[in-house]
Amino acid sequence: MSGATFEELTRVAPEKSLLMPLKKKGGRNSRGVITVRRRGGGSKRKLRIIDFRRDKIGVPGKVASVEYDPNRSARIALVHYVDGDKRYILAPLGIKLGDSIQSGEDVDIRLGNALPLEGIPVGTSVHNVEFEPGKGGKLVHSAGGAARVMSKEGKYVVLKLPSGELRKFHQKCWATVGQIGNVDHENIRLGKAGSSRWRGKRPSVRGSAMTPRDHPHGGGEGRAPRGMPPKTPWGKPALGAKTRRRRTSDKMILKGRKQDV
Repeated sequence: MSGATFEELTRVAPEKSLLMPLKKKGGRNSRGVITVRRRGGGSKRKLRIIDFRRDKIGVPGKVASVEYDPNRSARIALVHYVDGDKRYILAPLGIKLGDSIQSGEDVDIRLGNALPLEGIPVGTSVHNVEFEPGKGGKLVHSAGGAARVMSKEGKYVVLKLPSGELRKFHQKCWATVGQIGNVDHENIRLGKAGSSRWRGKRPSVRGSAMTPRDHPHGGGEGRAPRGMPPKTPWGKPALGAKTRRRRTSDKMILKGRKQDV
């Protein structure tokens, strides 16, 4: 079993004005029916409001603290802006107390600054990337994540995402300079079942251990082969079958994460 050292954290208590209650749903919908299996329990959490839009244009701010967020693998940084506003952002690797950050179309290419992709040089690592201009960052949010600016083609910028996918983004989409911190998160070993339960993850039961009425793989005397292509409990293909219906954004993919598209 291994865990994080938390040596980069500078504050334990979160900023109260940026907290929201987070109610557990246990994988159930509004009717109380389980729609997502294997969820439930876990430690109580409060939601930290993260600024994914980075829309404080032209207002400089300073990093006041680097904190733990129980809802994500990345660390978060509390920024105090000169106009008195306080916001949380994803903490880039190497960010320190007192560092100045800013958002704008002509800001410096510096760690933590946010600007459109058209103003970011080729070869720069970025995170919190927008899918569509003005919609806020949707991609590259997890610990150690970084996308790299590969080239610029007309009004599009080609990024290499952490999955290895090469994708075109409109040059007006915003991104934040730098790699996300807490890069050792991938080396953490939970070590025991209880660690998963603290995180709200319940056990996963094999289909072959169930009865025929509960799963297509169930039943039989002793251990039995599937006797069919692998299926979900509801009879849908489980491995390798394509289930996507909308592929409207695939035209922007130059190279898929698994093979050429």
